[in-house]
Amino acid sequence: MATDIRAKLSNLDTSAQKARLVVDLVRGKPAEEALTILKFTPNKAAKPVHKLIQSAIANAEENFGVSRDDLYVHTIFADEAPTRKWRRFGARGRFKPILRRKSHVTVILREME
Repeated sequence: MATDIRAKLSNLDTSAQKARLVVDLVRGKPAEEALTILKFTPNKAAKPVHKLIQSAIANAEENFGVSRDDLYVHTIFADEAPTRKWRRFGARGRFKPILRRKSHVTVILREME
């Protein structure tokens, strides 16, 4: 039975929809290759996701004694976090709502067979 190495990033200041664009790039890839892809991805969410995968790799090495070359991104997903509702006042006494969306990103690494 393969052990799952988890890491979670809560309240990323990017909508889940935009985070999923970055997350989809690295799903199923070897961990080292995933880091390289994220390093050269220009999206805002790429840097925090890169840091998250690095953290998961460090967890694997430190807590499970697994080599970083044997790891791959088994599962990675971005869920919606609570939305912060903001308002901007408009003409004629109306107000325009602004939704500041956030997301939670979870990564699960596994050892290659």
